[in-house]
Order: sequence, then C-alpha cells, then structure tokens
Amino acid sequence: MTSQTLVMPGEILSEDVLPVPTNTSVPLKLGPGLRHTPPSTVTTTLAGPLCMDRKKNAIWVENNTGRYIPQPNDVIIATVHHSSTDYFHCSLTPYTSLALLPHLAFESATKKTRPQLSSGGLIYARVISASKFQDPEIACFNPSTGKSEGMGELKGGMVFEVSLGFARQLLLNKSREEGGLAVLEEVGDQFAFEIAVGRNGRVWVRAESVKETLLVGKALQETDREALEAGKQRKLVKKLSRQI
Repeated sequence: MTSQTLVMPGEILSEDVLPVPTNTSVPLKLGPGLRHTPPSTVTTTLAGPLCMDRKKNAIWVENNTGRYIPQPNDVIIATVHHSSTDYFHCSLTPYTSLALLPHLAFESATKKTRPQLSSGGLIYARVISASKFQDPEIACFNPSTGKSEGMGELKGGMVFEVSLGFARQLLLNKSREEGGLAVLEEVGDQFAFEIAVGRNGRVWVRAESVKETLLVGKALQETDREALEAGKQRKLVKKLSRQI
C-alpha cells in the first residue's frame, strides 16, 4: 500500500486519485468498497482508508468492521455445509448465504475423479461470481489457467479468525524489507509451517505439531488485535516460542 485517503460511501473518485500502475498493460482492479459504473465512474460503497497497490494496479477501501461481502476473484476459506446433485454448498461466514461450489470446479475433475468432500470439510477457493441477487459461486482452480494454484481441500491443520483488513495485509505478501508484516517470517525462522489466507477473515495453518500450529495462530491473532508494529511482532514470536 503506497498511499491512503479517507473516503465515505457515495464518493466518486477522480482520475488523479486512482493509482498510476508501474506496468501500464495491467488493467485496474477494483477491490471491496468500490463500484464501477460504465464507462469510467468509480464510486465508493464503504467508509475507510482508500488503499492502493501500484504494482498490481489495484485499489480498494480498507474496512475492518462489518461482515465479509464476497467479491469476484477473492480467495477464501470455506466450510462445506452439505452436498446436492451438482454442487457443494459452502459457508464463507456465519452471516452470508451459502456459496455454490460445482462438483467439477477442481483442476482436471471428472465425475469419477472429483473430490468427495464431507460436511465440515475445509476448502481453499476463489470467488467466481457474486451479487446481491444470487448466491456466490466459487471454484478451486484459476479459470484463466485451469490450474489449482494451491486451491482445493485443506486437510488437517486449524482455522483462525482475523479481521478483514489483516487478512488483506497477509494476502499482499510483502516482505519485512518491503514494509510488510514481520510475524510470519519471524515464525518461519523458528520452524516450518503451511498457511492459507482467505479474504473472508479466515487463516488455515498446519505445522508439524499442534503446539506449533497454535503458536502461529496466536501470533497472527495478537498481531491483528493489538496492531503490533514489526519490532513488537518479533518480541511476541520469541515469547510464544519459549512456551513450546
């Protein structure tokens, strides 16, 4: 995030506010809190800081309050609720309608090879379509490439809840040197673990032991809750590591 401006719902963004991309061939991507009205009007729908990523030519309104609203291209962690003839019905949050995951929405899936997901199972997926008039649809592959790119069933591990803003920070995947979160790199210096971050405020973690998995989750949640800066994130990880 290179700049921030506070906005209120209903504001029309002028062209000088929109990010200037480092690569002009990358189209402008609108994230949560923004609505596009053809041909070129961009209107805010949430109150909060206007955040930008010039490298990805992306812009969104950061908002840690309220419930998650599915947006196309969001990566999310969902819980399988039940299965019907053609779909898995999945919960994104307790407050949104169930999302539809087609049985064949997996890399190279056929009726014979598709995953057999049971109620309560976890999946890492991408929002394909979403609107207030219909249930969101999700898929466990990238429609552009047909590849899973890490999406699919999440086996083992634990899920931890974080704020929507913190989830987006994690998804930016910036290093300590780039001004990103230090907590994951600090934990990674201690032991190996796997992680999947959902834009819906869920983080899945799997490490070699339950204690290590819990350490990662606690470190993330406390960093989020206390808004810890990099130095305090390092101290937190060291303190938690002594408890293993």
